Amino acid sequence: MQIHQIRSATLIITYNNKRFLIDPWLMPKNYMEGFEAGLNSNIRQPRVELPVGIEEIVNVDAVILTHYHPDHFDDFAAKALNKDIPFFVQSEVDLKNIQSFGFKDVRVIKEETDFAGVKLYKTNCQHGRREIIKPLCEEIGMPYESMGVVFKAQNEKTLYLAGDTIWCNEVQDALAEYCPDVIIINACGAATITNEKIIMDIQDVKTISNYARKSIIIASHMDTVSHLTVTRNHIKKLNLKNVIVPEDNEVLSF
Repeated sequence: MQIHQIRSATLIITYNNKRFLIDPWLMPKNYMEGFEAGLNSNIRQPRVELPVGIEEIVNVDAVILTHYHPDHFDDFAAKALNKDIPFFVQSEVDLKNIQSFGFKDVRVIKEETDFAGVKLYKTNCQHGRREIIKPLCEEIGMPYESMGVVFKAQNEKTLYLAGDTIWCNEVQDALAEYCPDVIIINACGAATITNEKIIMDIQDVKTISNYARKSIIIASHMDTVSHLTVTRNHIKKLNLKNVIVPEDNEVLSF
């Protein structure tokens, strides 16, 4: 298994010799305004450039989109990707959204989905406290639901991509059910204008590190979106033995 941190939540996961592109957000630095409902809406995003060329990023076997938000998928990705590539999403709603860009092989991940010797399992999460963030998303016309994905293969360690989520019962349940060896968390503490976190922050990183002591935890989705509250340096200063904070363009092998 290799995990190539590209930028923000965009990763290339090589698993069972297949390359999966996760949440391709490929626009140039400062191309998009900050989110009106988020902190620091005056700061443009992405805050940094892609570390490698788009052609290299899209040279993959499949795409996984954890949810259809504008900092996880964009027109640059839609234009660059082969329209015949297998494209995995969380729901029929997201399937239709991705099909609208001309993609022909869009598949919803069920409880268990097979792809080239890799078993993919959809896991539930909370993209911020459901009772608070879901009504806000509905008010601004942005979908709330997101997913995590577990990867399993005969000769690989079990990988859990938690996705855009806070620490919650759903994450705890996924850890208990799948006992992953490696966990990827989105950990920049992105928050709304009212300072309500929508993905893991420092406290959540501490909690999952303590709960999953035997797992290796990778902090992703760092230092890029306008509404972050946690940086790589914040997490590094915690000195948690089982938490790795890769830089953009860093490749981790397991």
